[in-house]
Amino acid sequence: MDPAVITLCVLAVAAFLFVTELIPLAVTAMAACTALGILGVLPSKQVYAGLSNSTVVLFGGMFVIGAAMFKTGLAEAIGIAVVKKAGTNQVPLMAAIMLVTIALSAVSSNTGTVACLMPVIIGICQAANISPSKELMPLAIAANVGGTITMIGTPPNVIVTGALTAAGLPTFGFFEFAYIGIPLSIIIVLYTLFIGRHFVPDKQAGAMDEEAVKAAAEEAGASGDGAPKSKTKMWISGIILLGVVACMALGLKTLPLHTAAVTGAILCVVTGCLKEKEAYAGIDWVTIFLFAGMLSVASAMEKTGAGKMIADTVVNMMGENPNPYVLTAVLFLISNVLTQFMSNTASAALLAPIGISIAQSIGADPKPVLMALGIAASMAFATPMATPPNTLVLGPGGFSFNDYAKVGVPMCLISLVASVIIIPIFWPF
Repeated sequence: MDPAVITLCVLAVAAFLFVTELIPLAVTAMAACTALGILGVLPSKQVYAGLSNSTVVLFGGMFVIGAAMFKTGLAEAIGIAVVKKAGTNQVPLMAAIMLVTIALSAVSSNTGTVACLMPVIIGICQAANISPSKELMPLAIAANVGGTITMIGTPPNVIVTGALTAAGLPTFGFFEFAYIGIPLSIIIVLYTLFIGRHFVPDKQAGAMDEEAVKAAAEEAGASGDGAPKSKTKMWISGIILLGVVACMALGLKTLPLHTAAVTGAILCVVTGCLKEKEAYAGIDWVTIFLFAGMLSVASAMEKTGAGKMIADTVVNMMGENPNPYVLTAVLFLISNVLTQFMSNTASAALLAPIGISIAQSIGADPKPVLMALGIAASMAFATPMATPPNTLVLGPGGFSFNDYAKVGVPMCLISLVASVIIIPIFWPF
Protein backbone atom coordinates (compact mmCIF):
# COMPACT_ATOMS: atom_id res chain seq x y z
CA MET A 1 0.00 0.00 0.00
CA ASP A 2 1.15 3.54 -0.75
CA PRO A 3 2.79 5.14 2.35
CA ALA A 4 0.65 8.26 1.91
CA VAL A 5 -2.54 6.19 2.04
CA ILE A 6 -1.30 4.34 5.13
CA THR A 7 -0.54 7.66 6.81
CA LEU A 8 -4.02 8.99 6.00
CA CYS A 9 -5.61 5.84 7.42
CA VAL A 10 -3.62 6.18 10.66
CA LEU A 11 -4.57 9.87 10.83
CA ALA A 12 -8.26 9.07 10.32
CA VAL A 13 -8.22 6.54 13.17
CA ALA A 14 -6.37 9.04 15.38
CA ALA A 15 -8.91 11.75 14.53
CA PHE A 16 -11.79 9.45 15.51
CA LEU A 17 -10.13 8.60 18.82
CA PHE A 18 -9.31 12.25 19.53
CA VAL A 19 -12.94 13.25 19.04
CA THR A 20 -14.46 10.34 20.98
CA GLU A 21 -11.68 10.05 23.61
CA LEU A 22 -12.30 6.32 23.82
CA ILE A 23 -8.70 6.06 24.94
CA PRO A 24 -6.53 8.81 26.49
CA LEU A 25 -5.28 11.50 24.09
CA ALA A 26 -1.60 10.86 24.81
CA VAL A 27 -2.05 7.13 24.21
CA THR A 28 -3.72 7.86 20.87
CA ALA A 29 -0.85 10.10 19.75
CA MET A 30 1.86 7.65 20.75
CA ALA A 31 -0.08 4.74 19.22
CA ALA A 32 -0.32 6.68 15.94
CA CYS A 33 3.43 7.20 15.62
CA THR A 34 4.08 3.62 16.78
CA ALA A 35 1.73 2.31 14.06
CA LEU A 36 3.55 4.36 11.43
CA GLY A 37 6.81 2.76 12.55
CA ILE A 38 5.40 -0.80 12.54
CA LEU A 39 3.87 -0.29 9.08
CA GLY A 40 7.20 0.92 7.71
CA VAL A 41 6.16 4.51 7.00
CA LEU A 42 8.67 5.95 9.45
CA PRO A 43 12.21 4.68 10.13
CA SER A 44 12.65 3.40 13.68
CA LYS A 45 14.87 6.36 14.62
CA GLN A 46 12.12 8.84 13.71
CA VAL A 47 9.15 7.16 15.42
CA TYR A 48 9.79 8.75 18.83
CA ALA A 49 12.08 11.56 17.70
CA GLY A 50 9.50 14.06 18.95
CA LEU A 51 10.39 13.22 22.55
CA SER A 52 13.85 14.72 22.06
CA ASN A 53 12.54 17.84 20.33
CA SER A 54 13.79 21.06 21.92
CA THR A 55 10.23 22.39 22.16
CA VAL A 56 9.28 19.41 24.34
CA VAL A 57 12.20 20.23 26.62
CA LEU A 58 11.16 23.90 26.69
CA PHE A 59 7.59 23.02 27.59
CA GLY A 60 8.68 20.60 30.32
CA GLY A 61 10.95 23.19 31.91
CA MET A 62 8.27 25.88 31.90
CA PHE A 63 5.76 23.45 33.41
CA VAL A 64 8.11 23.05 36.38
CA ILE A 65 8.59 26.82 36.76
CA GLY A 66 4.82 27.31 36.60
CA ALA A 67 4.36 24.60 39.23
CA ALA A 68 6.80 26.47 41.49
CA MET A 69 4.66 29.62 41.20
CA PHE A 70 1.64 27.69 42.46
CA LYS A 71 3.51 25.60 45.04
CA THR A 72 5.07 28.61 46.73
CA GLY A 73 1.74 30.43 46.62
CA LEU A 74 3.08 33.24 44.40
CA ALA A 75 0.43 32.92 41.68
CA GLU A 76 -2.40 32.78 44.23
CA ALA A 77 -0.96 35.70 46.22
CA ILE A 78 -0.70 37.90 43.12
CA GLY A 79 -4.22 37.02 42.05
CA ILE A 80 -5.76 37.59 45.47
CA ALA A 81 -3.93 40.91 45.98
CA VAL A 82 -5.09 42.33 42.65
CA VAL A 83 -8.66 41.09 42.99
CA LYS A 84 -9.07 42.42 46.55
CA LYS A 85 -7.73 45.86 45.57
CA ALA A 86 -10.36 46.10 42.86
CA GLY A 87 -13.09 46.53 45.45
CA THR A 88 -16.61 45.14 45.31
CA ASN A 89 -18.04 47.02 42.36
CA GLN A 90 -19.01 44.49 39.69
CA VAL A 91 -17.29 46.01 36.63
CA PRO A 92 -13.93 47.04 38.21
CA LEU A 93 -13.79 43.63 39.93
CA MET A 94 -14.43 41.94 36.57
CA ALA A 95 -11.65 43.99 34.93
CA ALA A 96 -9.17 43.09 37.70
CA ILE A 97 -10.08 39.38 37.55
CA MET A 98 -9.62 39.25 33.78
CA LEU A 99 -6.36 41.19 33.69
CA VAL A 100 -4.62 39.22 36.45
CA THR A 101 -5.88 35.91 35.01
CA ILE A 102 -4.58 36.82 31.54
CA ALA A 103 -1.17 37.72 33.00
CA LEU A 104 -0.90 34.50 35.02
CA SER A 105 -2.22 32.28 32.21
CA ALA A 106 0.39 33.64 29.81
CA VAL A 107 3.20 32.03 31.83
CA SER A 108 1.52 29.25 33.80
CA SER A 109 -1.37 26.78 33.82
CA ASN A 110 -4.68 28.43 32.91
CA THR A 111 -6.53 25.60 34.67
CA GLY A 112 -4.42 26.06 37.80
CA THR A 113 -5.02 29.81 37.74
CA VAL A 114 -8.79 29.32 37.65
CA ALA A 115 -8.67 26.65 40.36
CA CYS A 116 -6.69 28.90 42.73
CA LEU A 117 -8.65 32.12 42.13
CA MET A 118 -12.19 30.71 41.95
CA PRO A 119 -12.75 30.10 45.70
CA VAL A 120 -11.48 33.61 46.47
CA ILE A 121 -13.70 35.22 43.82
CA ILE A 122 -16.77 33.33 45.09
CA GLY A 123 -16.04 34.53 48.64
CA ILE A 124 -15.68 38.17 47.54
CA CYS A 125 -18.88 38.00 45.50
CA GLN A 126 -20.87 36.53 48.37
CA ALA A 127 -19.55 39.15 50.79
CA ALA A 128 -20.35 41.96 48.35
CA ASN A 129 -23.76 40.53 47.42
CA ILE A 130 -22.67 40.05 43.78
CA SER A 131 -23.82 37.04 41.84
CA PRO A 132 -20.72 34.80 41.46
CA SER A 133 -21.82 33.82 37.95
CA LYS A 134 -21.13 37.38 36.79
CA GLU A 135 -17.45 37.05 37.69
CA LEU A 136 -16.77 33.35 37.09
CA MET A 137 -17.57 33.35 33.38
CA PRO A 138 -15.10 36.23 32.71
CA LEU A 139 -12.53 34.30 34.79
CA ALA A 140 -12.73 31.30 32.42
CA ILE A 141 -12.74 33.55 29.33
CA ALA A 142 -9.61 35.38 30.48
CA ALA A 143 -7.81 32.11 31.24
CA ASN A 144 -8.43 30.90 27.69
CA VAL A 145 -7.38 34.07 25.87
CA GLY A 146 -4.41 34.75 28.18
CA GLY A 147 -2.68 31.58 27.05
CA THR A 148 -2.32 32.95 23.52
CA ILE A 149 0.30 35.52 24.52
CA THR A 150 3.36 33.24 24.79
CA MET A 151 4.52 29.98 23.24
CA ILE A 152 4.01 28.07 26.49
CA GLY A 153 0.77 29.80 27.48
CA THR A 154 -1.38 27.11 25.89
CA PRO A 155 -0.59 23.74 24.23
CA PRO A 156 -1.89 24.70 20.73
CA ASN A 157 0.88 27.32 20.50
CA VAL A 158 3.47 24.63 21.11
CA ILE A 159 1.76 22.26 18.68
CA VAL A 160 1.82 24.68 15.73
CA THR A 161 5.43 25.59 16.49
CA GLY A 162 6.36 21.91 16.51
CA ALA A 163 4.53 21.30 13.23
CA LEU A 164 6.65 23.98 11.56
CA THR A 165 9.77 22.36 13.01
CA ALA A 166 8.71 18.93 11.70
CA ALA A 167 8.26 20.41 8.23
CA GLY A 168 11.71 22.03 8.31
CA LEU A 169 10.24 25.55 8.24
CA PRO A 170 11.06 28.69 10.27
CA THR A 171 9.28 28.57 13.61
CA PHE A 172 7.65 31.11 15.92
CA GLY A 173 9.62 32.84 18.64
CA PHE A 174 8.67 32.59 22.32
CA PHE A 175 7.03 36.03 22.44
CA GLU A 176 5.94 36.15 18.81
CA PHE A 177 2.46 34.99 19.77
CA ALA A 178 2.01 38.24 21.69
CA TYR A 179 1.57 40.11 18.38
CA ILE A 180 -1.88 38.57 18.11
CA GLY A 181 -2.37 37.41 21.72
CA ILE A 182 -2.18 40.87 23.32
CA PRO A 183 -4.56 42.59 20.83
CA LEU A 184 -7.00 39.68 21.16
CA SER A 185 -6.83 39.85 24.95
CA ILE A 186 -7.54 43.59 24.90
CA ILE A 187 -10.46 43.13 22.48
CA ILE A 188 -11.99 40.28 24.51
CA VAL A 189 -11.63 42.18 27.80
CA LEU A 190 -13.22 45.35 26.39
CA TYR A 191 -16.02 43.37 24.75
CA THR A 192 -16.72 41.52 28.00
CA LEU A 193 -16.73 44.68 30.13
CA PHE A 194 -18.99 46.72 27.87
CA ILE A 195 -21.15 44.19 26.01
CA GLY A 196 -20.49 40.56 26.89
CA ARG A 197 -21.23 40.93 30.61
CA HIS A 198 -24.86 41.66 29.79
CA PHE A 199 -25.16 38.13 28.33
CA VAL A 200 -23.68 36.48 31.44
CA PRO A 201 -26.61 35.14 33.48
CA ASP A 202 -27.27 36.43 36.97
CA LYS A 203 -27.55 33.20 38.94
CA GLN A 204 -27.10 32.10 42.50
CA ALA A 205 -23.92 30.23 43.29
CA GLY A 206 -24.11 26.54 42.64
CA ALA A 207 -22.13 23.82 44.32
CA MET A 208 -18.42 23.93 43.63
CA ASP A 209 -16.87 20.61 42.73
CA GLU A 210 -14.25 20.85 45.43
CA GLU A 211 -12.56 17.64 44.37
CA ALA A 212 -12.18 18.85 40.77
CA VAL A 213 -10.89 22.24 41.92
CA LYS A 214 -8.42 20.60 44.31
CA ALA A 215 -7.25 18.20 41.61
CA ALA A 216 -6.75 21.04 39.12
CA ALA A 217 -4.82 23.11 41.65
CA GLU A 218 -2.63 20.16 42.63
CA GLU A 219 -1.98 19.33 38.97
CA ALA A 220 -0.73 22.88 38.47
CA GLY A 221 1.53 22.51 41.51
CA ALA A 222 -0.48 24.02 44.34
CA SER A 223 -0.28 21.85 47.44
CA GLY A 224 -3.59 22.79 48.98
CA ASP A 225 -2.28 21.52 52.33
CA GLY A 226 -3.03 24.76 54.15
CA ALA A 227 0.57 25.04 55.35
CA PRO A 228 1.97 28.58 55.74
CA LYS A 229 3.71 29.82 52.62
CA SER A 230 7.28 31.06 52.68
CA LYS A 231 7.51 34.63 51.35
CA THR A 232 11.19 34.02 50.65
CA LYS A 233 10.36 31.12 48.33
CA MET A 234 7.64 33.24 46.69
CA TRP A 235 10.25 35.87 45.88
CA ILE A 236 12.73 33.26 44.66
CA SER A 237 10.20 31.61 42.32
CA GLY A 238 9.18 35.03 40.99
CA ILE A 239 12.81 36.05 40.37
CA ILE A 240 13.49 32.74 38.60
CA LEU A 241 10.47 33.24 36.34
CA LEU A 242 11.45 36.83 35.53
CA GLY A 243 15.04 35.76 34.89
CA VAL A 244 13.98 33.00 32.48
CA VAL A 245 11.59 35.31 30.65
CA ALA A 246 14.30 37.99 30.41
CA CYS A 247 16.79 35.50 28.94
CA MET A 248 14.19 34.40 26.41
CA ALA A 249 13.40 37.99 25.50
CA LEU A 250 17.09 38.80 24.94
CA GLY A 251 17.44 35.84 22.59
CA LEU A 252 20.94 34.90 23.78
CA LYS A 253 22.67 32.50 21.38
CA THR A 254 24.50 30.81 24.24
CA LEU A 255 21.23 30.31 26.12
CA PRO A 256 18.50 28.96 23.82
CA LEU A 257 14.86 28.93 24.97
CA HIS A 258 14.87 25.31 26.11
CA THR A 259 18.16 25.75 28.00
CA ALA A 260 16.79 28.80 29.81
CA ALA A 261 13.64 26.88 30.76
CA VAL A 262 15.54 23.84 32.05
CA THR A 263 17.96 26.08 33.98
CA GLY A 264 15.00 27.79 35.63
CA ALA A 265 13.43 24.41 36.46
CA ILE A 266 16.69 23.22 38.04
CA LEU A 267 16.94 26.39 40.13
CA CYS A 268 13.36 25.90 41.36
CA VAL A 269 14.35 22.49 42.77
CA VAL A 270 17.81 23.51 44.05
CA THR A 271 16.40 26.54 45.92
CA GLY A 272 13.69 24.43 47.56
CA CYS A 273 10.74 26.06 45.80
CA LEU A 274 9.82 22.56 44.64
CA LYS A 275 10.78 19.07 45.71
CA GLU A 276 12.02 16.72 43.01
CA LYS A 277 8.80 14.68 42.98
CA GLU A 278 6.72 17.88 42.87
CA ALA A 279 8.68 19.01 39.81
CA TYR A 280 7.90 15.76 38.02
CA ALA A 281 4.24 16.01 39.06
CA GLY A 282 4.02 19.58 37.74
CA ILE A 283 4.77 18.49 34.17
CA ASP A 284 1.71 17.96 31.98
CA TRP A 285 2.78 14.61 30.57
CA VAL A 286 -0.38 14.30 28.47
CA THR A 287 0.60 17.38 26.48
CA ILE A 288 4.22 16.24 26.23
CA PHE A 289 3.40 12.81 24.81
CA LEU A 290 0.58 14.09 22.61
CA PHE A 291 2.90 16.69 21.12
CA ALA A 292 5.74 14.21 20.61
CA GLY A 293 3.47 11.62 19.00
CA MET A 294 1.75 14.00 16.62
CA LEU A 295 5.10 15.53 15.68
CA SER A 296 6.08 12.20 14.15
CA VAL A 297 2.68 11.93 12.43
CA ALA A 298 3.18 15.43 11.00
CA SER A 299 6.61 14.43 9.74
CA ALA A 300 5.13 11.34 8.05
CA MET A 301 2.42 13.42 6.39
CA GLU A 302 4.99 15.79 4.97
CA LYS A 303 7.42 13.11 3.75
CA THR A 304 4.85 10.72 2.25
CA GLY A 305 2.79 13.41 0.55
CA ALA A 306 -0.33 12.60 2.58
CA GLY A 307 -0.64 16.23 3.65
CA LYS A 308 -0.43 17.35 0.02
CA MET A 309 -3.24 14.95 -0.92
CA ILE A 310 -5.53 16.53 1.69
CA ALA A 311 -4.42 20.02 0.69
CA ASP A 312 -5.11 19.43 -2.99
CA THR A 313 -8.60 18.16 -2.17
CA VAL A 314 -9.41 21.21 -0.02
CA VAL A 315 -7.97 23.68 -2.54
CA ASN A 316 -9.85 22.06 -5.44
CA MET A 317 -13.09 22.39 -3.49
CA MET A 318 -12.46 26.12 -3.14
CA GLY A 319 -11.78 26.64 -6.83
CA GLU A 320 -8.70 27.91 -8.66
CA ASN A 321 -6.39 30.33 -6.85
CA PRO A 322 -8.30 30.51 -3.54
CA ASN A 323 -7.86 33.73 -1.57
CA PRO A 324 -5.45 33.09 1.33
CA TYR A 325 -7.57 35.30 3.60
CA VAL A 326 -10.68 33.24 2.86
CA LEU A 327 -8.73 30.01 3.28
CA THR A 328 -7.34 31.17 6.63
CA ALA A 329 -10.82 32.14 7.80
CA VAL A 330 -12.20 28.72 6.80
CA LEU A 331 -9.42 26.88 8.63
CA PHE A 332 -9.92 29.15 11.66
CA LEU A 333 -13.61 28.22 11.74
CA ILE A 334 -12.86 24.49 11.43
CA SER A 335 -10.31 24.61 14.26
CA ASN A 336 -12.58 26.76 16.43
CA VAL A 337 -15.63 24.53 15.98
CA LEU A 338 -13.60 21.39 16.73
CA THR A 339 -12.12 22.88 19.89
CA GLN A 340 -15.59 23.51 21.35
CA PHE A 341 -16.17 19.76 21.51
CA MET A 342 -12.71 18.20 21.85
CA SER A 343 -9.29 18.91 23.32
CA ASN A 344 -7.76 22.09 21.92
CA THR A 345 -4.40 20.32 21.90
CA ALA A 346 -5.80 17.47 19.81
CA SER A 347 -7.56 19.92 17.48
CA ALA A 348 -4.32 21.79 16.81
CA ALA A 349 -2.35 18.55 16.42
CA LEU A 350 -4.77 17.26 13.78
CA LEU A 351 -4.99 20.43 11.72
CA ALA A 352 -1.45 21.87 11.93
CA PRO A 353 0.23 19.57 9.37
CA ILE A 354 -2.80 19.88 7.07
CA GLY A 355 -2.63 23.67 7.35
CA ILE A 356 1.05 23.65 6.31
CA SER A 357 0.30 21.52 3.25
CA ILE A 358 -2.66 23.71 2.22
CA ALA A 359 -0.61 26.89 2.57
CA GLN A 360 2.24 25.47 0.52
CA SER A 361 -0.15 24.23 -2.18
CA ILE A 362 -1.35 27.79 -2.88
CA GLY A 363 2.12 29.30 -2.57
CA ALA A 364 1.44 31.04 0.76
CA ASP A 365 3.62 31.26 3.86
CA PRO A 366 2.41 28.58 6.33
CA LYS A 367 3.11 30.77 9.39
CA PRO A 368 -0.04 32.95 9.25
CA VAL A 369 -2.17 29.86 8.57
CA LEU A 370 -0.61 27.98 11.51
CA MET A 371 -0.99 31.02 13.76
CA ALA A 372 -4.70 31.21 12.89
CA LEU A 373 -5.17 27.49 13.60
CA GLY A 374 -3.42 27.76 16.97
CA ILE A 375 -5.33 30.86 18.05
CA ALA A 376 -8.64 29.35 16.94
CA ALA A 377 -7.99 26.24 19.02
CA SER A 378 -7.58 28.42 22.12
CA MET A 379 -10.76 30.48 21.58
CA ALA A 380 -12.75 27.84 23.44
CA PHE A 381 -15.59 29.95 24.82
CA ALA A 382 -18.81 28.43 23.49
CA THR A 383 -19.29 25.15 25.41
CA PRO A 384 -18.65 23.98 28.99
CA MET A 385 -16.54 21.04 27.80
CA ALA A 386 -14.37 23.10 25.42
CA THR A 387 -11.61 23.62 27.99
CA PRO A 388 -11.00 22.77 31.69
CA PRO A 389 -11.46 26.40 32.90
CA ASN A 390 -14.98 26.39 31.40
CA THR A 391 -15.78 23.10 33.12
CA LEU A 392 -14.46 24.27 36.50
CA VAL A 393 -16.79 27.30 36.65
CA LEU A 394 -19.83 25.35 35.38
CA GLY A 395 -21.17 24.23 38.77
CA PRO A 396 -20.29 27.27 40.93
CA GLY A 397 -21.71 29.61 38.28
CA GLY A 398 -24.89 27.61 37.84
CA PHE A 399 -24.39 27.82 34.08
CA SER A 400 -26.17 25.89 31.35
CA PHE A 401 -24.88 24.91 27.91
CA ASN A 402 -26.84 27.79 26.37
CA ASP A 403 -25.20 30.29 28.72
CA TYR A 404 -21.78 29.44 27.30
CA ALA A 405 -23.13 29.67 23.74
CA LYS A 406 -24.71 33.11 24.30
CA VAL A 407 -21.50 34.51 25.73
CA GLY A 408 -18.97 32.52 23.72
CA VAL A 409 -20.25 32.45 20.12
CA PRO A 410 -19.99 36.25 19.63
CA MET A 411 -16.47 36.12 21.10
CA CYS A 412 -15.49 33.35 18.68
CA LEU A 413 -16.75 35.44 15.75
CA ILE A 414 -14.95 38.54 17.03
CA SER A 415 -11.75 36.48 17.39
CA LEU A 416 -12.17 35.25 13.80
CA VAL A 417 -12.51 38.75 12.37
CA ALA A 418 -9.69 40.15 14.52
CA SER A 419 -7.35 37.28 13.63
CA VAL A 420 -7.97 37.51 9.87
CA ILE A 421 -7.19 41.23 10.05
CA ILE A 422 -4.26 41.24 12.49
CA ILE A 423 -2.37 38.04 11.65
CA PRO A 424 -1.46 38.97 8.02
CA ILE A 425 -0.08 42.31 9.27
CA PHE A 426 2.67 40.56 11.25
CA TRP A 427 2.91 37.37 9.14
CA PRO A 428 2.18 38.25 5.49
CA PHE A 429 1.02 35.51 3.15
